[in-house]
Amino acid sequence: MYRRLLSALLLTFVAAILHAAPRRVDIVITGGTVITMAGPNIDDGAVAIDKGNIAGVGTSADIAKRFAGAETIHARGMAVLPGFVNAHTHVPMTLFRGIADDRDLMDWLQHFIFPAEAKNVDRDFVRWGTRLAAAEMIASGTTTFTDMYYFESDIAAEAKKAGLRGVLGETMIDFPAPDNKTWDAAVAYVRDFVKRWHGDRLITPALAPHAPYTVSRAHLEQVRALATELHAPILIHVAETKNEAAQIKDNTAGLSPAAYLDSIGFLAHDVVAAHGIWLTPEDIRMLAAKRVGVAHCPESNMMLASGVAPVVDMRRANVALGLGTDGPAGSNNNLDMVEEAASAARLQKITRGDPKALSARDVLEMATLGGARALGMEDRIGTLEPGKRADVIVIDLQQPKTQPVYAVESAIVYAASGNSVVTTICDGKVLMRNRKVLTVDVAAAVAKAKEYRDRVVKSLNPAR
Repeated sequence: MYRRLLSALLLTFVAAILHAAPRRVDIVITGGTVITMAGPNIDDGAVAIDKGNIAGVGTSADIAKRFAGAETIHARGMAVLPGFVNAHTHVPMTLFRGIADDRDLMDWLQHFIFPAEAKNVDRDFVRWGTRLAAAEMIASGTTTFTDMYYFESDIAAEAKKAGLRGVLGETMIDFPAPDNKTWDAAVAYVRDFVKRWHGDRLITPALAPHAPYTVSRAHLEQVRALATELHAPILIHVAETKNEAAQIKDNTAGLSPAAYLDSIGFLAHDVVAAHGIWLTPEDIRMLAAKRVGVAHCPESNMMLASGVAPVVDMRRANVALGLGTDGPAGSNNNLDMVEEAASAARLQKITRGDPKALSARDVLEMATLGGARALGMEDRIGTLEPGKRADVIVIDLQQPKTQPVYAVESAIVYAASGNSVVTTICDGKVLMRNRKVLTVDVAAAVAKAKEYRDRVVKSLNPAR
């Protein structure tokens, strides 16, 4: 009698579990092709999001049994994938977009950008430039961006207000900058900046010495010690131009920029090196061994004729390699990561004479998981897996330009564009729904950009 009663209770308990109501969550995205970047794609897949994290990933039928969303996003005919990680940019430079195109890097910097920054960049400038950039990034599917600029704490405040995730580096350089006129002032600013934002769920404060040719050895060594003390990452331009490589070689008895930084104990797993064009085979092996992240910026490299980064060699060496747009002022002019991915693939194909050099899947990985690895954030972002932060985008593949779809990665990289993104979610918050950006006053940002254009022109040409 006792055994029969126990058996009946057990069967009742199991039946109750099997027929339990689905768990209530904030959002369920259903019916799309889910590109998890952690395994095979899931046709007719779904993603459940709750309290800023991914609660479940699977087929639509499976997720429907387990979860019920307060909001349901239907993604039939669309791709669902991790938000893009822009591994290198300078977002306030949206307000300098197009100021000095078709020039090499040093001419562009010394004769246009540095003078324009000296005359125009202040806290209001970077706030409005960040708002404009945030609208552009949200509209094209970027959920995490890596920035190097001035007044970086103000950039952090605007990024957080817009709902974006950012690894944000305060630029440190050996001449007076718009925010800090001396090196000591920059160090003091960095200390306050890191203290203010340390531990924030969206913002990771960083130190950003500009480059090994604009920051002295003593100051680079100070940055290294300070970053270790503050537990903050370092962002730096490395081996971007042939001229830089030659200059460092002449000043260091034959070392490459990367080897020079390594020789002074600068490089470690917390460093993200932007560009990495003029890397030697020895540099590549060293960067992989040191777990240094590298941000590849193909459109900037092409625009400035800086060279072609050895992307295939870096990938073979298992370098943590992400994709970045660089700044949107003469070195690229937009923040579109879909366009950047297509350029990355095509550039390697043509320069290596091999159409298989870099595939659509390869560059999508660089734009998502690769960027997360470069930033040391692969435990939180870069893939769609339960427990990770809910940074998710939906790309419409029903447009004429993407039809028909034989391979979803190919459709995204080679046929779609940033404005094919219809939904952007960061940390579980919907930043764009049905192409409408929700967290930035886009009209105000565009209007202010036009005002700044007139101011900048007048500052560089007082007679006008």
